[in-house]
Amino acid sequence: MPELVYPPVIGIARSFFKAVDLRFDIGGTEHVPRSGGAVLVSNHIGYLDFVFTGLAALPAKRLVRFMAKESVFRHKVSGPLMRAMKHIPVDRAQGEHAYGHALRALRDGEIIGVFPEATISQSFTLKNFKSGAARLAQEAGVPLLPMALWGTQRLWTKGHKRDFGRNHFPISIRVGEPLAAKPGEVASALTERLRGRVGELLEAAQRAYPGTPRDAEDTWWLPAHLGGTAPPPPQPHGA
Repeated sequence: MPELVYPPVIGIARSFFKAVDLRFDIGGTEHVPRSGGAVLVSNHIGYLDFVFTGLAALPAKRLVRFMAKESVFRHKVSGPLMRAMKHIPVDRAQGEHAYGHALRALRDGEIIGVFPEATISQSFTLKNFKSGAARLAQEAGVPLLPMALWGTQRLWTKGHKRDFGRNHFPISIRVGEPLAAKPGEVASALTERLRGRVGELLEAAQRAYPGTPRDAEDTWWLPAHLGGTAPPPPQPHGA
């Protein structure tokens, strides 16, 4: 069926980005396959990450179907749009339904977008990854596409007000080479390899990032190890 909603939404998003004068630094888009299924996996640092993740697939003329929490689909504005764009609702009490939906889409040649940290990382460092993305890729026989975002937290993230002014915020997006499971590799091991690759891409994006804090109080979006004042990552149980 023709895509009647997704392309206009992309056009609106691009117009918005131009209006607020975002500066994009996007690398690795050549790794996005032009056909066939794939699981696109990114870190999660802001509420608009799904929009920026989807931008990376546009040079390959692909649309990404995101797995998102079911409550977004119940909203009177976002719900109809999410359904029309064929995104996948995730009810954590019945996750097998979303998993089956995503698996069918992958086998039909779609790109599925997943944030394996499940929630926004308020420390802006990588949290532990859930294994669903790796299991989907293995079962569908498709590659994992690691990705990293940086700078998106400055626009809108958990615990901070939206900032949609013309602040010329740089947004960095990095896509890595496709990652496939090794023969006999279990999902947990593949997930750790995936997390390591996303971490490498994130560090590369941070090193190349052209943006700096505007003043002494504008360090909240930097993690502690980069000299910022973001909260430290949660300590593992028993640490």
